[in-house]
Parts: sequence; C-alpha cells; structure tokens
Amino acid sequence: MNLKLIFLLITIFPLFINAQNMAEQDILINCDPVTGLCEIPDYKGEKIETILYDGETEIIYVGDPMCSWCWGISPQLNALKRYGKSVGVPFRLVMGGLRPGGGEAWNEEFKNFLKHHWEEVNKKSGQPFSMDLFDRKEFNYDTEPSCRAVVTVRKLSPDKTLPFYELVQHHFYVKNNDPNQVEFYQPICEKLNIDFKDFKEFFNSPEAIELTKKDFAINREWGIRGFPSVVVRKGTELHLIASGFASFEELKKRVEEVR
Repeated sequence: MNLKLIFLLITIFPLFINAQNMAEQDILINCDPVTGLCEIPDYKGEKIETILYDGETEIIYVGDPMCSWCWGISPQLNALKRYGKSVGVPFRLVMGGLRPGGGEAWNEEFKNFLKHHWEEVNKKSGQPFSMDLFDRKEFNYDTEPSCRAVVTVRKLSPDKTLPFYELVQHHFYVKNNDPNQVEFYQPICEKLNIDFKDFKEFFNSPEAIELTKKDFAINREWGIRGFPSVVVRKGTELHLIASGFASFEELKKRVEEVR
C-alpha cells in the first residue's frame, strides 16, 4: 500500500519540484533563503516498496549532513527530538541525498554561490560557518559518503544517530573538513564511543551503500522535494509538517495538531 503525504500549511512551506536529471544541471543546489528549503534533483535509483513502520506515531526528519539549511535548523530538530521523547513519540532520521555523486566543477562561480548561501543561513539561523573550505583548490561536493556514514551509525548504534549527524555537520561547516574521506569520521566516532574499526568496515560495505540508496529512494517516493523536511507518521499516513526552516515552537505545534 502506498503511503500518502498530507500536506499541512502548504502555502507557508511549499515543495519545489525539480525534474531535471542531475547531470543536466549546472548548479544542483537550489536553496531558498525565505523558506529555508534546499531543493533536490530526482534520484535515479531503483523503485522500492513503500516502507511501513511499526508503532502508531513517529516523527521523521529527512535531511542531509551537507545541506546547509539542515545545519541551520539543527538546534530546532534537536529540541523536537527531546520533545518527542517527553511525550513518547519516537524520532527517526532518514537520509535525503542532496547531491549524491557530486561531480560539479569547483570553480569560482560555484564557490561564490555556496559562500553567499552559507551567509544567508548564518544570518537567519545563527549557526556558525567557516569559509576556509573555499580556499581549497579541489573539493567534490558529494553528499553520499556523509549520508552513508549516518546510515552506518544508525545500523551500529541507533541511539547515537542524531548526535553523530550533528557532529558531522559541525566538522564540515565549522571545521571545513572533508566528509568524503573516511578518516573524517574517526574523531566523531571517538567522541561518541563508537568503535571506528567497526564503523569503517560497515561504511565501506555493499550493505551500507544499498541502505543509503534505499533512504534516498524512499524519501522521494514519499514525495519529499527538499531538505530539511519533517514528517509525522500517524498510522499509515504521513503528514508533512515542515518543508524548509521552522522554529521548534512551530514544529511542536504541528506535531500536536497531527497527534
């Protein structure tokens, strides 16, 4: 049975559709500074069966560690998870796949675009950014490895998934380290007491790659068109409560409306 997205407050949090293939686009990240939504390209992955989750109600956050508005909304989502725990509503993190594969030319046009966008996110959210990344001569803005890293921790240490995700964001946006390198994740694993050897082994496994692709495919099957997006599942219905930046109070109110 296909799940149906019930769109709440659609005039405030519009979903933007980008139907072009990734390879046909010059700049693949299209982020709106007003709504705080980063649009996504179609994911040309294999169609999968819709996933049905156990339990009556849960909060599902669809994001990408290298989506800057996902970094901007991070404190709000952290507060939402704590609220969900206080009222007995589980919090699930699904990886979005903003730019799997990357491949864009690391030129002045792209760097200036990103820098301006990061400045917009900083201004609205207050989240810190370092601009040292733009001094690099080469960088592949591929978001698949960072998503796969989060999927790996979700498999190995589920209770540490969101803290790991947030630390990946911090190490990228504030420290400007490269998430495409597996060594990027070692200090994060050490901080969270995750065995890095186990992490590295699973991160490089075919299973991790397939699970990550499955996350990308399922969120698009649900109708998600940009990140961050927050969904409340009630039974077999999915209620989209935010598509783009939103405050904790706004998110909490909408969760309560669905419940």
